[in-house]
Amino acid sequence: MLKLLAFLKLSKRQIVKTFNVFNATWYKITMIKEKLKRGSILYKLYLYFNIFIRYKILKANRKTHSQFGEDLFIKSFFLNQKIGKYVDLGAFHPMRLSNTYLLYKNGWSGTNVDLNPITIDLFDIARSKDKNICCLIGEEDGLLKDVYYEDWSAANSLTENENLKDKKQMKTRTFENLINHDFDFLNIDLEGHDYEILKTINFKKFNPKLICIEILKDCSDKENIFKFMEHNRFIFIKNLGPSYFFKKEQK
Repeated sequence: MLKLLAFLKLSKRQIVKTFNVFNATWYKITMIKEKLKRGSILYKLYLYFNIFIRYKILKANRKTHSQFGEDLFIKSFFLNQKIGKYVDLGAFHPMRLSNTYLLYKNGWSGTNVDLNPITIDLFDIARSKDKNICCLIGEEDGLLKDVYYEDWSAANSLTENENLKDKKQMKTRTFENLINHDFDFLNIDLEGHDYEILKTINFKKFNPKLICIEILKDCSDKENIFKFMEHNRFIFIKNLGPSYFFKKEQK
C-alpha cells in the first residue's frame, strides 16, 4: 500500500513536471519572435492550455490562488455574505496570483480591468460571468499615454522598464465611466500607480466594504494612500506581504 501511494505521488509529480516542460517549450516555440496573432488557432490553443491544463487540472486542489493567501483572508472577511460584487484593477490573470478568483468560484462576479489584451482574452475564457475590460485607467478620459509591457508579464506599466521590451500607446478611461455597478470588494494592483487612480474614485458614489491595495516597499505614496483612506473613512486592518487591506468604518 505504501509503495502504491509513493508511486502515485511520484507519478503525479512526474506529470506536473512533464506539463511544465511542455508549457515552457510551447511558450518558447510560439512566443520567441512574432507574438501569436490574437484569434489564431495556436493562440487559442495556448490560452486553453494555460487555463484548463495548468490551473483547472494540475492545480485544481489549491486552497489559495493569491501570492500571500490574500484570497483566504478576503473569503473569511465576507464569510457571512454568499454573493457579492468585486472590481479588480490590474487583474493580470483569471487564476494565477488572483485575489478575486476564489470569490468567483464561490458565486461572486464583477469587473476585471487590465491593459493587456491577452489577459482579457484569458478572463473571457475562464471567467465568462465577469465583465472583462482591456483599457488604461486614468484621471481623465481620452488621454494618450505610453504603456510599457510584455504579453505574458504581470508587470505591465506606465513607467519605462528595461524588462518590458514592448511599448504602445493607449487612451485612458476614468474609473467612474468604466464601472457601472456598486461593489463590495475593490482590488488595486497597478504597479506603482495605485494612488494616482485611487484618488480618482468617488467613494461617495461607490461604497465597498473592503479594499486591497498593493503598496510596495519603495512606494513613495504610502503615506498619501493611508491619509486618503482615512479621509474616506476606511480603516487599515491588515497586510499580507505588499497587499494592504482597508475596511469601511462603521457609522
